[in-house]
This record gives sequence, C-alpha cells and structure tokens, in this order.
Amino acid sequence: MNSTAYNIEGVSQKNSTCKYDFNSSSAEDLPPPPPPPPPHLPRFTAAAQVRVTLTLLLCALSACCNLAVLYSASRNHRKRSHVRLLITNLAVADLLVAFVVMPLDAVWNITVQWLAGDLACRTLMFLKLVAMYSCAFVTVVISLDRQAAVLNPLSINKARKRNKVLLTVAWTMSGSYDAISNFFFLFGVLQALGRFIQCTTYGSFSSRWQETLYNMLTFTFLFLLPLFIMISCYSRILFEISKKMTEDSLQLRRSKNNIPRARMRTLKMTVVIVLSFMVCWTPYYMLGLWYWFCPAGLEETVSQSLSHILFIFGLLNACLDPIIYGLFTIPLCMRHMYFVNLGLTDILTHIKCISSGSSKMSRDLFCVQ
Repeated sequence: MNSTAYNIEGVSQKNSTCKYDFNSSSAEDLPPPPPPPPPHLPRFTAAAQVRVTLTLLLCALSACCNLAVLYSASRNHRKRSHVRLLITNLAVADLLVAFVVMPLDAVWNITVQWLAGDLACRTLMFLKLVAMYSCAFVTVVISLDRQAAVLNPLSINKARKRNKVLLTVAWTMSGSYDAISNFFFLFGVLQALGRFIQCTTYGSFSSRWQETLYNMLTFTFLFLLPLFIMISCYSRILFEISKKMTEDSLQLRRSKNNIPRARMRTLKMTVVIVLSFMVCWTPYYMLGLWYWFCPAGLEETVSQSLSHILFIFGLLNACLDPIIYGLFTIPLCMRHMYFVNLGLTDILTHIKCISSGSSKMSRDLFCVQ
C-alpha cells in the first residue's frame, strides 16, 4: 500500500515537472524509485519440518490400521455382511489418504516448489481430491445404512444391494467432481520469478467471486453436506433406539439378553463417528472459510504453524476410522474369530445375537462380520 502511494506521488510529480518545462531535464535527474520488496516465497521452515514428521508418522499408522481392517475383512470369504462391505470401502478410502495425500503433502513441504511437472500435478491433485471426497461420501453411506437398519429392519435382506448402489454413487461422485475441478479449473504448473514453479489454480478464475464460489462448493461437498447427513441419520438412530429401549425395557430385563448392551455400544459408536469427523475437520475448514473471505486478516493474525497443526489434525481422521470400528466390533466378534483361528468351523457364530429374544434387526445391527 505504501509503495503504491509512493509510485502515484512520483508519477504526479513527474507530470507536473513536464507541464512546467518540456525541455527541462530535471525529471531525468530524479533518483529512480526503490525496487519493490521481494515477494514472500514459501520456505522449508521449522514448522514445516514438524508437519512433515507428523504426516509421515500418521501415514505409517493409518496404513497399518487400515491394512489390518482389510486383512480382517478378507479372512472369512464365505460370509460377508453388508456392514463389512462398508468398512472395507472406508478402509480403501482411508488408504488413499495414507498413500496419496499424506506422502504428497510431506514431499511437497520438503521441496517447497513443484518439481514433478504438469502431468503429475494434475494426476496427483485428482487422486488427492478423490481420496478426501471418498472418505466423506463413504462415511455418509455408512450413516444411511445404519439409519435404514434401525428405522426399517425388514429391509435388511436388501441392504447389501442397496449399499453397493450407494457406494457406486459415492465413488462416482468423488471421481466426477474431481475431474471437473482438474480439467475445468486447471490445476497446472505456474512458473513465477523465473525459476520458482508451483502446482496451483492461480489464473483459473477471471474474478474473485468465482474462486470463492468454487471454494464454497468444495467446502459444502467435503464437509457441510456429509456432516448434515450424518447428524440427521444418527439423531434419528438415537431417537429410535431410545424409544425402543423405553418401550421394551421390562421385556428386555426379563429375557436377560444382550440387546440393551449392544444397543448402547452402537449408540456410542455412532456418536464417536460423528465427533471424530467433526472434531478433526471443523477447525481446518473454519480456517479455510476465514482465508477465503478475509485472506489479509488471516495472514496478519494466524501463524503458519497453526495452519500446519489443523491440517495434521484433519488427517488424523483417517487413522481414527479403523480404530473406532475396531474398538466397537472386536468385542462382539472376538469369540467367533477365536474359533476360526483354532481351525474350527462357524461354531458359536454370533452366539450372543442368536440368543433367545434376539431379533433379525439386532443380528444385523450388532453382529458385524
């Protein structure tokens, strides 16, 4: 701002001199204006070094946990519940985050500028967005499945077919929206200052409002819409379970089965899923909203270290997903897996869920194969 004012004054002063005497050379004798300050280029700072270290640790943890989920899901090929299908797809989405988003972010912070060329820029940006969208959309499919299982238990036989359709839609939406972003908004290589090259969307928008609209659409599909659907589904689940527990409390106590405990376990799991997604990503997206609408104020107020921390905190969600599902499903299937590991057949399979008084809905809800 000061340099702009200085240049305006210089131009005004030069013009007045020319009006005074066109043959005068005093304007040429004026000292040249000072050169503009060098632009602020990103550097591999200490905060970036910490970010790289934590990102690589999260990458290893997420890869191990999600690969363990895939291994566990593939153990029994004869019986694959629709819940296991959902968890497998979520693990695949989280593995995309672990193998694409995290290493890409770490290497990019080390090199600072983009060194892989235009094709790699477009390809890796596409895979990065596919990974992030698929995590959100598959979580939405899980929420819709849990809602259908509780509110309409008679449709459980159709659940696997329904989930395949929803998962196909989720992955298709992830890829199609990313393709639009990649080829219409032009993730490309920008060469600036002679030798500094970056993979960016700079220059893809003719005005500021177009970029803001694009960012808001991304924010809506990545965060707001999935969060709204998840909260709606789990709110209806909690309401339905609470109502059933109140209506059937006397009968459940007499039957002495495990449905109340299983329902409480499912209730806790759904709450933890929502909180994990919301707690991990809300701070980062709130910071993004601030930057989109007031970039100057953000740069003056928020340190670069905080943005590093919030992004790492968002990536933590890919590690928490398999841990959450493991914590809430292992106790129910531990006895089944124990007999399988001993080489026996499906003896005592789901022994808790086929006890007296258990319903078809409870078998589907609380026995995750």
